[in-house]
Amino acid sequence: MILASAIFIITLIFVIWQPKDLQIGTTAVIGAIVALVLGVVSFSDVLIVTDIVWDATLSFIGIIILSMVLDEIGFFEWCALKMAKFSNGSGMKMFIYSILLGAFVSALFANDGAALILTPILLAKMRILKLNMKSIIAFLLAGGFISDSASLPLVFSNLTNIVTANYFDIGFSEYISNMLIPYIISVLASIAFLWLLLRKDIPKQVDISLLKEPESAIKNKTLFKLSWVFLAVLLAGYFVGDAYDLPVAVFALGGGVIFLVIATAFKTVEPKHIIKEAPWQVVWFSIGLYIVVYGLKNAGLTDYLTVVLQDLSGRGDTLAIVGTGFLSAFLSAIMNNMPTVMIMDIALDNMGENVNQALAYANIIGCNLGPKMTPFGSLATLLWLHVLSKKGVNISFAQYSKFGLIITPPVLLIVLLSLAMVV
Repeated sequence: MILASAIFIITLIFVIWQPKDLQIGTTAVIGAIVALVLGVVSFSDVLIVTDIVWDATLSFIGIIILSMVLDEIGFFEWCALKMAKFSNGSGMKMFIYSILLGAFVSALFANDGAALILTPILLAKMRILKLNMKSIIAFLLAGGFISDSASLPLVFSNLTNIVTANYFDIGFSEYISNMLIPYIISVLASIAFLWLLLRKDIPKQVDISLLKEPESAIKNKTLFKLSWVFLAVLLAGYFVGDAYDLPVAVFALGGGVIFLVIATAFKTVEPKHIIKEAPWQVVWFSIGLYIVVYGLKNAGLTDYLTVVLQDLSGRGDTLAIVGTGFLSAFLSAIMNNMPTVMIMDIALDNMGENVNQALAYANIIGCNLGPKMTPFGSLATLLWLHVLSKKGVNISFAQYSKFGLIITPPVLLIVLLSLAMVV
């Protein structure tokens, strides 16, 4: 356990630190190679991990490609401008609408897509609106939080969702039926607590006349209208795929590639630019860190977790759901939610026929919300902070952690209780 833990901790430190611009994917792969060389994991373990994460990884690539193409044609900027115009200059309305926009983007384009695409757009608009830095950070913190807390409703809304749904053979329709209410509760609870915590930094009035008209952001009106139809058809495709037990990646990656071809035919995007700028490091990060953490599984971590989960399951459904969710949240906050969801899934599976599938959903909720307690808890937060630092906005470890530790536990508890009422 000591060697496996040391490899994981050192890998995570370098992921967070990124010395000399060492990228997160490169660090994770190096960590995986070290774990393999030192015998912490075997080649058969690598194959097992690959089998667990391939669908999630390919789906992520497809969603990001689709998001980047939509960003190129002005889809997200149009949404952001529309949101601002709907506020009619009210700071409170703009704050709430920006959170709802983040919830929409996170649900349809995954939490990482929201962090990568929407954050720089909102930051640019807030600078045009001449908001002070406190107000800008308040909006950004709210947007960063909702990107994860709202990544619950669809299987592809978060990589953790895909991994768990595949692991326990949860279908697309079944997943939505169980997670729609927790998603709605999560969004509403997030809005309430974010407003309570950040309201002093939100301006009463905002001069929206400084912003351009939403239609001016659209590069090709025909393609823009087509994009809405395409998204509706793609969403329907997921339900069809569920009926035929097809992997999520078939539609996520297929949809991203098809829309890239369509946009290229409209001469609106340059495919080489999209492919080059896609965050491939995230792919290597996902696979590499999963392999590193599988070494902890080999060292007995999942056995310990299984004992804890079995104890929780004997104390009633509600306590089991809340306890599992908070256990996942705590582990995600200290060791990142990507590996946590896999370790917890394995631990739940080890319970055999005694496992309550509701605990799998609780694991997802914990892994999606819990990471917000620390800056390194989720890949989306790491990407979000990286995007902001490149834009000249630096949020310290202490500042972020203070915010996350205050707001995450109450929202997490409310969402887990809503799950206990649904399943």
